[in-house]
Amino acid sequence: MKKEERLYNVILPVWLLWIFPSIWPFILGGNLLIDGLVLFGILTALKLADRGCLMKTLLWRVYLLGFAADAVGAVFLLYVVSQFPEAMYPYTTRGINPSGFFITLFAVVLSGVCIYFFDHAALKKAEALTAVQRRKTALAMAIITAPWTYFIYIGG
Repeated sequence: MKKEERLYNVILPVWLLWIFPSIWPFILGGNLLIDGLVLFGILTALKLADRGCLMKTLLWRVYLLGFAADAVGAVFLLYVVSQFPEAMYPYTTRGINPSGFFITLFAVVLSGVCIYFFDHAALKKAEALTAVQRRKTALAMAIITAPWTYFIYIGG
């Protein structure tokens, strides 16, 4: 009997986007909303007076760079799946698979580190932010908007 294999750590399979392109607006809009709320919350926590202008300047940059950073983690996961399919699943029907869990954790951290560096570079164009505020904003964006959805269990 052939063993059934499932990819448990991808919340939205790539093929689904190709077969059902009408899902794209929800994914793109949802991601923009989350990035916007997180960025606005961070700028509010930093007590910046000109949040509206900063949001106009920064939102599209951090949004697009966030997709690029998530792609780095996704490419890593796709590479691991192609090389070690049995070690990829963070969860199984019996519980947590340690090797799959740590591989997925590494992909999330890798994407988070990319978000930090990408956003930090983008934030340099915002002259209203000090160097410390840029670092704090980039760090908060990296931690909060990292692709934690890689851990969502969608298998049976």
